[in-house]
Amino acid sequence: MYVFNRITVNPQLPTRINKLSEVANNLWWSWNTEFLNLFKLIDVDLWETCDKNPVKFLKLVSQEKLESAIQNKEFISNYDRIIDNFEGYMNSKSTWFNKKYPNNKKNLISYFSAEYGLDQILPIYSGGLGILSGDHLKSASDLGIPFVAVGLLYKNGYFNQKINGYGIQETNYTNIDLYNLPIVPVLKENGEELIIDVKFPDGKLYLKVWKISVGRVNLYLMDSDISQNKPENRDVTLRLYGGDQEMRIRQEIVLGMGGVRLLKTLGLEPTIYHMNEGHSSFLILELMKNIIKEKNVSFNIARDIATSKTVFTTHTPVPAGNDIFPIDLVEKYFDGYWNRLNITRDEFLKLGMKPGKNLDYGFNMAILALKIAGKKNGVSRLHGAVSRELFSEVWPNISPSESPITHVTNGIHTCTWLAPSLKRLYNKYLEPFWQDKMYLDSTWEKINNIPDEKLWQEHKIRKEKLLTYVKENVTNRFKNSGVSYEEIREITSKLNPDALTIGFARRFATYKRATLLFKDLERITQILNDENRPVQLIFAGKAHPADKAGQDLIKYIHEISMKPQFKGK
Repeated sequence: MYVFNRITVNPQLPTRINKLSEVANNLWWSWNTEFLNLFKLIDVDLWETCDKNPVKFLKLVSQEKLESAIQNKEFISNYDRIIDNFEGYMNSKSTWFNKKYPNNKKNLISYFSAEYGLDQILPIYSGGLGILSGDHLKSASDLGIPFVAVGLLYKNGYFNQKINGYGIQETNYTNIDLYNLPIVPVLKENGEELIIDVKFPDGKLYLKVWKISVGRVNLYLMDSDISQNKPENRDVTLRLYGGDQEMRIRQEIVLGMGGVRLLKTLGLEPTIYHMNEGHSSFLILELMKNIIKEKNVSFNIARDIATSKTVFTTHTPVPAGNDIFPIDLVEKYFDGYWNRLNITRDEFLKLGMKPGKNLDYGFNMAILALKIAGKKNGVSRLHGAVSRELFSEVWPNISPSESPITHVTNGIHTCTWLAPSLKRLYNKYLEPFWQDKMYLDSTWEKINNIPDEKLWQEHKIRKEKLLTYVKENVTNRFKNSGVSYEEIREITSKLNPDALTIGFARRFATYKRATLLFKDLERITQILNDENRPVQLIFAGKAHPADKAGQDLIKYIHEISMKPQFKGK
């Protein structure tokens, strides 16, 4: 049989519950998880098999199940309450920002990041940088901050990790199913898809623009995998942190320079451009070029204006964590660009170098941002101090302690990471609408009203759920690697819900020191085998596919875990 076309018929949402689709396509639900419980009430089996993805669920659920749901009084009651909460949230005028800055409503903060960790169904992040970016968007939404975010759409996402029986990480890339995600293409007024472009040495790279709604905030992602591009250019945005240095500089040109062009095309004029790490620092060059062209000013004046509009957050306190591109690669992609800034080639290249360094040093993206951004910060008090020392050569005429790098301590978006059961406790014992006042100390004064036994009970339930997950994960991994059932039972049976459980869940980069606990094997052996004070360790995390040293750390921890004195510990 010859299949010449494919027709997909989606179920029709009954009018009584037609808001399900609107909320499913807004990641507001990723921190208001009571919305997701509605899908369990419609079809719990389907919910478990569709990766807990509400968009996918609504395309697979049967019409019969939907019709039954509107006859379910519990479902309708929950539905009405949640939709009221969503609409009240989206339409609220009494946000923190509106109260605090009533005269700044026309301001706009733009946020650039190479990765965003918003929910597990959108694997366009690799670690803490992405999680922070995702939490930034959610917090900006909650606070009502005028905020827009820019990134890249990685259709291969990061990668799926498998650890084989020898502790060796195996990587597997799979395409993201865009059709089943809360993401839509951006359209022009005439209904055509929005396409922007950036200039590469071999011609223009065309980029399709997508939008993700995160509460009140929009995230725009650029995608090179479109028919307008040459086959060799379609993979520029395919993988997060994939490829060699040339692929990296292409991605960072798209993120920084393409991102500025995207916002301009959308008619958005940010008051501030926030660079989350150095990946987007090229946006500074695009900003200065636009200022020179539009205002007909000198490079120095354009630089001062760009300084007033930019903020830079540095994250990695080691030199190896900052992108440094070879000079010949920078010249290849920016040949003649210095003429548009009215400066010389050497002046252009030294924008990315510490003072006094020669051209062999390379072009450092963090240095570019530090030299021009009006505000620069580390992500904790200690990290700020380390960064002032690390980058002290940028300001050779002052002592490192006086370097203009401040700090803003990393935080989390509480409602994303708070377990639903604990949220219910807080709803009961804290003041009403405490989620809207988390920045106030007074909100947390009633935390002591929660009875200790109730808090401890919820903690133990969460811990047992974690250990069940670990047991399933370990069992499946070892079973697939040919480990005997007897040995698997020997390992998993020792998981102890009453033990002090220490978790290490980070990217496996060498500077994160995952194996530091095992520096003194004799001492850690005694600690993990103390029957009166039981302790167990849980490790999770991926090493970059090109990071052999990071992968070796995973292998080492696997080998340690299989030693007789550490089995099941």
